[in-house]
Amino acid sequence: MDDKDKRIAEQDKRIAELEKLLRQALARIEELERRLGLNSQTSSKPPSTDGLRKPEPKSLRISSKPFGGQKGHKGKTLNQVEHLDQIIKIPVTNCSVCNESLCSQEQESTINRQVFDVEVKRTVTEYQAAVKVCTCGKRNVAEFPPQAAGPTQYGNSVKAFGVYLMQHFVPKDRCTQIFKDLFQIPISDTTLMSFEEQCAINFTPCYESIRVALGKSPLKHLDESGLRVKKTLHWLHVLSNSLMTFYHVDEKRGILWEGLVGLIVHDHWKSYFKVDGVTHALCNAHHLRELTACAELDKEPWAQGMIDLLLRALNDPKRNAEVISKQYDEIVNQGLSYHEKRLMANHTNRQNARKRKGHNLLIRLRDYKAETLRFVTTEGVPFTNNQAEQDIRMVKVKQKVSGCFRSMDGAKEFAKIRSVISTARKQGLNVLEQLRLACSGIYPVEKLALV
Repeated sequence: MDDKDKRIAEQDKRIAELEKLLRQALARIEELERRLGLNSQTSSKPPSTDGLRKPEPKSLRISSKPFGGQKGHKGKTLNQVEHLDQIIKIPVTNCSVCNESLCSQEQESTINRQVFDVEVKRTVTEYQAAVKVCTCGKRNVAEFPPQAAGPTQYGNSVKAFGVYLMQHFVPKDRCTQIFKDLFQIPISDTTLMSFEEQCAINFTPCYESIRVALGKSPLKHLDESGLRVKKTLHWLHVLSNSLMTFYHVDEKRGILWEGLVGLIVHDHWKSYFKVDGVTHALCNAHHLRELTACAELDKEPWAQGMIDLLLRALNDPKRNAEVISKQYDEIVNQGLSYHEKRLMANHTNRQNARKRKGHNLLIRLRDYKAETLRFVTTEGVPFTNNQAEQDIRMVKVKQKVSGCFRSMDGAKEFAKIRSVISTARKQGLNVLEQLRLACSGIYPVEKLALV
């Protein structure tokens, strides 16, 4: 081989190397641009990360009527009540036309208007135990009730309100300021912590009963989210339905739920598929976000078709499961064919080629078709896992306010209290009253409908 052939061979080799580097660079640029384009509507990123670029929210519902109250809609407003705390009578003494006195005239009727207000005040009850000396010389003292165990005590309503504020993520130093400003009651951080600890202990039997009842319920939602405890990453797990909520704090993300039967809705975290004896349904809100990213960022032609199909299936009460299943397969096959052609065009070794996000999503949609379309094939199965995500969202707000829990015991206490009051709220019970009951003793499990 002469020098010219050697130079040509070296140039061809160099060109091949540069083409390989160029493909790698273009792939990296594409990946970085995709990351920059991701937001809360195209990924699982929370809306708080959108910043000033926050996109206009997109509803899963297909709008078929104008915004606002519809014609004939009764509406809701503040209604008058029967049980009144105070009545103020307003007399009419003179005629508004001739100024004649009306004192001798009989009242025809009244027009009633009610003003709703709140009264913020401190109440102090003093218990005075009688002391008497018997003729035998024995000095007798009347027995104080349990709520008056010492010279001064905090009442159950104070304890319940303190726990209520902390469950609404009010920092303890602000809680002390609220008690001072509103009620002129001095209270310390450690005292508030003792209220929370005792409340959690009294909620324990109910907390465990909620877990058992949810395990036996025919349908429940599962989700998990990171939670910092002692500056270390832990995980908050939620098991819930429309009537009950159970929170569990653990060092592991992939815990194995036990004692579950029926159907579980989740977002495809692999550990959930290890649960035995249950039927799975996948969250299509997650699928829609990934599909939106494929359609808007990656410009993949099949993605919009799958979005339209899922939304039509959601909003059509007369949907035909067989037709939807057939169209689903057609779109998945179309997408897989698209990616196979891309691999053939761009890579000589297809087995070692890295799959695009859309390709992996298509494989998942193909392999978990039954779980994805469970809302179509099984009556009563929801389209999304929003129930669990809504239940876990407020606990994330707690972490945003406080940063992290100082101890594992504190995190577990919060999970117990939050489980019971979330369940009570779902069942229409007065949350403050349930906390007052817990502060006064072991919380009665029968207060909640755990079925």
